[in-house]
Amino acid sequence: MLKTRVIPCLLLKGQGLVKTTKFKDPKYVGDPLNAVRIFNDKEVDELVFLDITATINKKEPNFKLIAEISTECFMPFGYGGGITNTKQIDKLINLGVEKVILNSALHQTPSLIEDAAKLCGSQSIVVSIDVKRNFFGKPEVYTQGGQTKVKASAEEVAKLAESLGAGEIFINSIDKDGTLNGFDIDLIKRVSSAVNVPVVACGGAGKISDFVSAVKDGGASAVSAGSMFVFHGKHKAVLITYPNYGELESFLK
Repeated sequence: MLKTRVIPCLLLKGQGLVKTTKFKDPKYVGDPLNAVRIFNDKEVDELVFLDITATINKKEPNFKLIAEISTECFMPFGYGGGITNTKQIDKLINLGVEKVILNSALHQTPSLIEDAAKLCGSQSIVVSIDVKRNFFGKPEVYTQGGQTKVKASAEEVAKLAESLGAGEIFINSIDKDGTLNGFDIDLIKRVSSAVNVPVVACGGAGKISDFVSAVKDGGASAVSAGSMFVFHGKHKAVLITYPNYGELESFLK
């Protein structure tokens, strides 16, 4: 296992995998089970699945699909999307989900974070924070798939999540999503400096050196990417892939 976790972030929409750019224009990139099989072969350490429409459409997690993913998946994986109560969380854990990822729930029912941490331990509870910079460059937190602005800074939201029992923060830049032009290092640094739990940086990775910057300059404990692992070449042809382990290891010592 790598010293720094490098986690493919896969977006679910219905039964398929999609990839967005700045949280918009989802492009179909294939079947989630096929992607899992490829990542199995690549010996990836960890996966993240986020259902991008479940919360917006007020639908609960697609337990049937998650069960199928769990059966195929040889590595630990996290899931987020449409989670509103501990009964769902218990079911996800029993299906084989190692980490439950909560976002909108933190702002709508913060007690769910506390209850979830008591139910399955802080190590299994991740709070994801989506951030977009305004016209003046100030980072602002959004929920509901980037649709609803929150009156709190990313640092404040991260601190709240930690205080309620979250064992990890997943910080995602809406502006950088799908751009392949590097992480928002300033944002990562703000959040990682505000909390004592691991911070996973997501949004913008296009090359391995971006991962290095997120860790060394931003203070991230782990890194995640989507487009980098599902697209190939300047025309963004769909190709599910993952860097050579040795190459990652040489960069992320």
